[in-house]
Amino acid sequence: MGRANPVLKLAMTQDHHFTKGTLVAVLTTEPLDRPLDYKAPEGGCQIGDFVQVPLGPRKVLGCVWGKGRGGFDLSKARAISNILDVAPMTPDMMSFLARVGAYTLTPMPAMLRLATRAPGLVDPPSMRKVYTLGTGEMPRETDARRRVIAALKDTPNLAFTLKELAEHVGVGTAVIKGMVPSGAVLEQDSPRDLEFPHLDPHASGKTLSDDQAAASTALRAAVASETYSTTLLKGVTGSGKTEVYLEAVAECLAKGRQALVLLPEIALTSEFLDRVEERFGAKPAEWHSGVTMTERRRVWKMVGSGGAQMVIGARSALFLPYRNLGLIVVDEEHDTSYKQEEGVLYNARDMSVLRASLCSATVVLASATPSLETWANVEAGKYKRLDLQSRYGPAVMPEMKALDMRTEKLPATRFISDQLVAAVNERVERGEQSLLFINRRGYAPVTICRACGFQIACDHCDARMVEHRFLKRLMCHQCGETKEMPTTCPSCKAEGRLAPVGPGVERLAEEVIEKFPDAKVAVLSSDLFGSARALKEQIKLIANGDTDIVIGTQLVAKGHNFPNLTLVGVIDADLGLQGSDLRAAERTFQLMRQVAGRAGRAEKRGTALMQTYQPEHPVIRAILAGDEEGFWKTEAEERKMAGVPPYGRMAGIILSGPDLGDVTRAAGDLARNTMPLQKIGAMVFGPAPAPIARVRGKHRVRLLVKAEKNAPLQNALSRWAAGVRLPKNVRLQIDIDPQSFW
Repeated sequence: MGRANPVLKLAMTQDHHFTKGTLVAVLTTEPLDRPLDYKAPEGGCQIGDFVQVPLGPRKVLGCVWGKGRGGFDLSKARAISNILDVAPMTPDMMSFLARVGAYTLTPMPAMLRLATRAPGLVDPPSMRKVYTLGTGEMPRETDARRRVIAALKDTPNLAFTLKELAEHVGVGTAVIKGMVPSGAVLEQDSPRDLEFPHLDPHASGKTLSDDQAAASTALRAAVASETYSTTLLKGVTGSGKTEVYLEAVAECLAKGRQALVLLPEIALTSEFLDRVEERFGAKPAEWHSGVTMTERRRVWKMVGSGGAQMVIGARSALFLPYRNLGLIVVDEEHDTSYKQEEGVLYNARDMSVLRASLCSATVVLASATPSLETWANVEAGKYKRLDLQSRYGPAVMPEMKALDMRTEKLPATRFISDQLVAAVNERVERGEQSLLFINRRGYAPVTICRACGFQIACDHCDARMVEHRFLKRLMCHQCGETKEMPTTCPSCKAEGRLAPVGPGVERLAEEVIEKFPDAKVAVLSSDLFGSARALKEQIKLIANGDTDIVIGTQLVAKGHNFPNLTLVGVIDADLGLQGSDLRAAERTFQLMRQVAGRAGRAEKRGTALMQTYQPEHPVIRAILAGDEEGFWKTEAEERKMAGVPPYGRMAGIILSGPDLGDVTRAAGDLARNTMPLQKIGAMVFGPAPAPIARVRGKHRVRLLVKAEKNAPLQNALSRWAAGVRLPKNVRLQIDIDPQSFW
């Protein structure tokens, strides 16, 4: 991030339309410090129009932002090349981008890039060949052809181009073309971008329990008022929060407004899409990394024109150009994946509230274990709160117990206690499922040489490489670099002395297969699936009961419903309590409660067993007792005393570059020039090497700023950063409200 620039003043008080030749200000996606002046084209233009403009020898994407500033020889002004055939940006969207940019200290061109992340926006409307499922019989079955048919059956509402379908399935284009003559696959001409199928808001939903019905009525009333409000929908795991907020979606659609549902994990979309289709008769638009480029452009355009009533998406779906957004649901609002950690550093939960306030929309924050920020806003009266106290139908909350590992006599190569082994055996014999959870990917977090003590590290980062035995590779979880597992120590060249230290999900799977040789075992970890589709298929198999023992990382804690799963075993419940993260207790509490909530979601009651070396720890005791309100109150008091979020403000400053000396000197210059921060009473800690001091070959030095809740932190940070001249090879990044401190 470069130096922050102030909020651009929107020219909403001006006449929106500019006649040919009028000087207009165009904000481009190029890294410039201000909008540029251009002449309006033939036919004129209006504020919000997406345009192409000449910049040097190139044509670049931009948006008409207001009246031009002038102050130069107007004969040298160039004209807008063309206006794109897409809906113009709305005033509330322009205000939203400006407000987010000002809050996160992000230059406006970067904000516009974030809001136009779809390919082909500058292309004129055209036709294309698309491929869908046909009714003809498949000629001569092959594995590749069966995979094509299966993929098309899984996505009945999507039309693929030839290239997209081939890449999605992993076959050659000739395979698909060869299935067209028989009618097994249909090849059709279609406009590049079509409206999405109509969602029926009046279709009947599921029968709701009394507390669900009460919550649904309250949310429907909030949406119907067409005024801004934010509500925490807090319900125990399995209480049916989704069915409740889908009623709010129905009210939103009935009002002719658009709805957005944010999900924390792409793997959740498949099951959720099915539930939306069951509720409204058609599937909504999707926006996440697993969507094809063609579909991304279609979603972007249809959202802007009103041809998409509902969007299911990841955090960046918040920046789509909605025409009339009436509802934003942030499901699992506590999840850390809503914080964007690269590029524009924003928290989608918080920015959802901002966006809704600008367009008179309703926000629903749904969680069984809400973030302390949300809990504090409820306590302060800023947000409303609705509670679902019991599970839906006959299901009840699982019984939770701690297994004191200090009394176990396990050898160093075993990680599952005898008590947990016995509990799993009981479930296998009864035909029920068990989940073993460990929050570590790979086989082992450290590989050490027993001859010289050398630990294999990444060549580009100050981080140990994680062994991924299933992939037969070592991987750096910071930069993604991989290398083959060596047979000799890279340091002392000793053979056969490299040993794994500590368990990861793959090592746990190895132990499970040895202990339960007749059980069907599935491993859920994002590293082990080549595509989102493969991951979704595995989750469906588990939900259908085709697995005895599931071994998973944090991925399994996010909203999955496995009806036959009655036992959850947490291998290392203390893991998240290590380190100095101010949110360590909160995140451990949330994760353990969420993981435990996977058990007993149908007729049979579940049990959650947590292996711990600290059963007397206050967090572990709070988890077992289920005293959520007591935990939040205690955590809130501790944060208040420390003056940290949500009762104070923080900003992380990272300086990075290839030369450690340049980075260190720049950090020192910043630390010596803190007058702008002192004026608002802020404290500066550091500089110090970041916990991971080198990533992708760049050295990293951190400073941390702490201020009172109402301090004008952004203005002070802007003045502070502007007062130091950085070397060209040093990058300054400011993270407002940091969620991690790596």
